Amino acid sequence: MSAGAATDGGHQVAGAGKTIIEGGTGGAAPQPVITDLAFHANRQGGHFECLALAPTTTSGNPESGTFEVNVMYVTGTVTSMEVSDGTAVLKGTATVTGLGAGQNVTFTFTVIAGGPGTTATLTVSTLLEGQVTVH
Repeated sequence: MSAGAATDGGHQVAGAGKTIIEGGTGGAAPQPVITDLAFHANRQGGHFECLALAPTTTSGNPESGTFEVNVMYVTGTVTSMEVSDGTAVLKGTATVTGLGAGQNVTFTFTVIAGGPGTTATLTVSTLLEGQVTVH
């Protein structure tokens, strides 16, 4: 992910990448969850997309490394953006399917500028997706 197209003068941010959610699905037998995300924003607004996928079967079984189950999709409009010291905070409303499903769901996406290893956190008002490490 290149979460570093931030220009403090023009206040523009953009990025995309693949992530893994820390703790996966949670619970006693957590399953990994990977996400593909993309975002762009400036002072006038922007857009955010996040698709979360889980394995087709539980760990240890054949195909457990095949991530094809759509467990959450967030598509939203960025309505505000703050950039400070290499960190961008995007806020807006989204349509969420799967986990935390709803219309006009508020979200906050925080990302630190950088490439692989960058930290990003997505919070939707219906649940906390979690902190992710960008690859």
